[in-house]
Amino acid sequence: MTDEARAVAQRLWDFAYAYDAAYDRAARDVGLSAAQACLLKAVSEGPRTMGELATSLLCDASNVTQLVTRLEVRDLVRREPAPGDRRSKEVAITRKGIEMDRLVRHAFAFPCERIDRLPRDSQRTLAGLLSVLLEET
Repeated sequence: MTDEARAVAQRLWDFAYAYDAAYDRAARDVGLSAAQACLLKAVSEGPRTMGELATSLLCDASNVTQLVTRLEVRDLVRREPAPGDRRSKEVAITRKGIEMDRLVRHAFAFPCERIDRLPRDSQRTLAGLLSVLLEET
């Protein structure tokens, strides 16, 4: 790796760290942990099984159980039988959870604020470069 590539990698790390810290603050501002906010986002697109949530959140199933229990107590999500398999449970977002997810998204202004600093042509260039970096090999 060249010195220039190392410097770019460090800047990416710095941005990722600042992004995560800003997301954590946004979640805390509305009374959630970052993990709880991520779970709400995951179920905002439709019910998910506990296993699917564990996979998408990159955590153990027992962690998902704890997160769901805490969110369920606050009426932000609910467990319901999975269609086709009554033994399995899905987690669905509630109306109150939809509103909380919206509040987190509103509080998390970091990416838009940073991207808006760039001229439009630089935004398009960045989008293309990020697409290349995110491609699976």
